[in-house]
Amino acid sequence: MDPACPDPARADPSSIRGMTSDATESSASPLDVTIGALQGGAADLGQYAGKVVLVVNVASKCGLTPQYEGLERLHERYAEREFTVLGVPCNQFMGQEPGSADEIAEFCSATYGVTFPMTEKVEVNGEGRHPLYRRLVGFADAEGHSGDIRWNFEKFLIGRDGRVVARFAPGTEPEAPEVIAAVEEQVA
Repeated sequence: MDPACPDPARADPSSIRGMTSDATESSASPLDVTIGALQGGAADLGQYAGKVVLVVNVASKCGLTPQYEGLERLHERYAEREFTVLGVPCNQFMGQEPGSADEIAEFCSATYGVTFPMTEKVEVNGEGRHPLYRRLVGFADAEGHSGDIRWNFEKFLIGRDGRVVARFAPGTEPEAPEVIAAVEEQVA
């Protein structure tokens, strides 16, 4: 594994800020919260009602950052079937998303050709956990993990009804068979 993005299971706990479990609000729709857009103003999550959304906490300086390519391909592949990726920058994991909103947008566009929407930079764990993530973290992945986000590029699939239907570990590639199958099931 890339030393710039170590295995989260072996990470020094002091390097991961605010890792406390909080499943508060996990039963409410994540699309009902208010969050800012990366370039300012509000990101209207209500526009995704009735659509399928893959929410991913992202970072520009992580060994998993190349997942942006797969996320963009996934976004393009299913966009016509009312699917979108929603990138949520976070700097809680070893400071791997230190840039300003403009720097993040430029990096994603120039390096990976990202066209999917991005929110403001938020905290996904701890006391400052954004309400969006308070509503996501109570859902368990296939291995039974629920609670705190483990690392950059953890993924949550929200179905057309606004509920979380799947969670994928950070190391799961966006185009992994299990992700594709879950997306296909939701966009059918």
